[in-house]
Amino acid sequence: MAYIKAGDVLPSEIIKLIQEYIDGDCIYIPRKFENEKSWGEKNGTRKFLQTRDSEIYNMYLKGATINQLVDIYFLSDKSIRRIVHKEKNKF
Repeated sequence: MAYIKAGDVLPSEIIKLIQEYIDGDCIYIPRKFENEKSWGEKNGTRKFLQTRDSEIYNMYLKGATINQLVDIYFLSDKSIRRIVHKEKNKF
């Protein structure tokens, strides 16, 4: 997350009011509820994991064993089984 200088986006009256509560320290201002993004949505992690999980399941359907998938994706046996089960129950 990048910092934005308050002076670049806020009127001086609001800056003075904020300074009465917190002077010179960093403050996080959360998004409005309706503008919130899900985990991994902003940086693409969610999409990456969905694609990976789909690939794992397709390889499993084509005959790859759990142990082969563990070696290919560097995940635990339990994680591969969880992904296969999750993908199987999507449809």
